Amino acid sequence: MASKLLPPQLVTGARLLILCYVPADPKAAAALLPAPFKPAKNKAIFLNQYVVDKAEYTSGFGAYSLTYAGPELDGLNADKVVQGRFWTHYLNSSAKMRDYVKERGVPATPGETTLVQRGKRIVATTFDKGKPIIRTTVQVGKKLLPAHGQLRYFSKIGDTILDGRFPYVLPAADPMKVISMEFLDPKHSIYALRPASPFKLTAGLYTPSGTFCYPGGQDLWQPK
Repeated sequence: MASKLLPPQLVTGARLLILCYVPADPKAAAALLPAPFKPAKNKAIFLNQYVVDKAEYTSGFGAYSLTYAGPELDGLNADKVVQGRFWTHYLNSSAKMRDYVKERGVPATPGETTLVQRGKRIVATTFDKGKPIIRTTVQVGKKLLPAHGQLRYFSKIGDTILDGRFPYVLPAADPMKVISMEFLDPKHSIYALRPASPFKLTAGLYTPSGTFCYPGGQDLWQPK
């Protein structure tokens, strides 16, 4: 019998495209949040599409791909820049990792993500049951700028809310330009998080080699 994965777990060498943007339908996005959470004042959505190519890049998960998304939250910043966030979708290719995060209230389901780079252009595609549901295209420069900090993600198990901190260190590609973000399946629940047109980016980055803890720390949370 395999030993159970215990927190925290370390991930390195992750190719990540994380974008925050204004949604087309803020009310539909906000409706995905449980009480007492409220969307951030700018109504921003976060979307992270990423791939960890080799098992040796993780302390226990093995190689995997992941797309997760949800609304940013009002009044729950991780720091002066990064808003608190609530996962509404979490499509992960690894059964081992899905089991690990489900114990922490994350709504993990099976899914695949690919990141294909040709020259300066990167295309990130998310699949659910083999069907593409999101396709994001960006253009990145060769310069890499150091970035570090913490991300703050909330999750829920029954009536219990967990407050997770995820420290990261990474080189971010500069410049980065979003060419397009397409939500491809109007029948999928993640379609509620589709971007407004014209696209309005509120924050984002691409890294060829991100490092982070999963989670770095997690506490019970009670609204004030």
